[in-house]
Amino acid sequence: MSQTTPQEVIDLIREQEIRMVDLRFIDMLGAWQHFTVPAHELSEEAFAEGFGFDGSSVRGWKTINASDMLVMPDATTAKVDPFMQVPTLVLLGNAVETITRADYERCPRSLAARAEDYLRSTGIADTFYVGPEAEFFIFDDVRYRSDKQTSFYAVDSDLGHWNTDREEFPNLGYKVRAKGGYVPVPPTDSLQDLRTDMVLALEDLGIVVERQHMEVATGGQAEIDIRYDSLLSQADKLAWFKYVIKNVARQAGKTVTFMPKPLYGDNGNGMHTHMSLWKDGQPLFAGEQYAGLSQMALHFIAGVLRHAPALCAFTNASTNSYKRLVPGFEAPVNLAYSSRNRSAAIRIPTYSSSPKAIRIEFRTPDPACNPYLAFSALLMAGLDGVQKRLDPGEPLDKDIYSLSPEELAGVPSVPASLDGALEALEEDHEFLLQGNVFSRDLLEAWVDWKRDNEVTEVRGRPHPHEFALYFDT
Repeated sequence: MSQTTPQEVIDLIREQEIRMVDLRFIDMLGAWQHFTVPAHELSEEAFAEGFGFDGSSVRGWKTINASDMLVMPDATTAKVDPFMQVPTLVLLGNAVETITRADYERCPRSLAARAEDYLRSTGIADTFYVGPEAEFFIFDDVRYRSDKQTSFYAVDSDLGHWNTDREEFPNLGYKVRAKGGYVPVPPTDSLQDLRTDMVLALEDLGIVVERQHMEVATGGQAEIDIRYDSLLSQADKLAWFKYVIKNVARQAGKTVTFMPKPLYGDNGNGMHTHMSLWKDGQPLFAGEQYAGLSQMALHFIAGVLRHAPALCAFTNASTNSYKRLVPGFEAPVNLAYSSRNRSAAIRIPTYSSSPKAIRIEFRTPDPACNPYLAFSALLMAGLDGVQKRLDPGEPLDKDIYSLSPEELAGVPSVPASLDGALEALEEDHEFLLQGNVFSRDLLEAWVDWKRDNEVTEVRGRPHPHEFALYFDT
């Protein structure tokens, strides 16, 4: 992350004739929130004094009787927004208490910074590199409704296999079969130019892209991979990533969802997450053990696998996440590790033997997560494995989906529901509290919000398919 100073931000505003400054912070559930001030309101002093806002109106944050909060802009995050009509500078910030000026413990961005501080304090490493592969669907239409007496959803895509017989005057027939969308060329891949526009918009913001392509599912599934970066910086980039992808799609008259499982019977949106530890500019996961890994990397793997059920409360944080985490759709539900094996929860990629390229890939997460919390939780789980010298056991180099029930009996799996993941988090969270990275207050608020506003709300509603099953009972 660049070390831009407040004065340099002021100079940038003057040089580029910026008229407005957009102050953004991330809420507990992972959505950007913002308010905007005229550029003349941003002085050097404002970086130290902050800007006030109503914390009681942010999901899962303050009560109305203690609602005043401040957002402290971070000068190093300054970027010019590519979508605003009026020249607008964006500054990301952290939420702090008005009286003490202490970091608000439910602010995810502050938490990610504490995770990096804790990593350095252990002496184990100084940098945690993260490389997420966030998948998404590009749809042409979406409609949904959920009321007392009705519930439905309908999404559509010009590429959907269900539209092979649609009257399009003419229908040229270039549709994508279910589970047949992985990397075809145009004309089947009619979204190539749109994804390229997304890539160029990301790169104009300084976010380096490694590749883009269609993904497996029908209906316009896509993947754009951004280059690995350190924890906090990468979480910031992923927030920008979602913002850019959605706005470029909207400009083209399309819509994007990062929802894990929007289509029945086809692959969902995952976010395979590559991870490695470094110290003094040197990689620590390369060695002489299995698949070219170091002993530290194996301990890290063991920590992630040990705590994976609890981690799912952050890495797979929606009720919809567990409709993706079922066997048969490349979704890793079994907690094992393996070289090259994409059916294992943790894969060790083998594209390069360079020590700098050695890493582990946790394939369970999905892009509905809050990256600040998910990446921090993964780091804390891995560090727990390193500190306790946990053993990951033997690798599983078979196709897990082809194993017999007897062979699978000894392989643990992820929870079957968000409620199961929340229960696992309640039982296993001490590793997150080390170094005061996570707080009990945040964990309790997270579990309460998810259980009260998502699990219970979904559980209490009739499902449309239940009418097909039971109406004529």
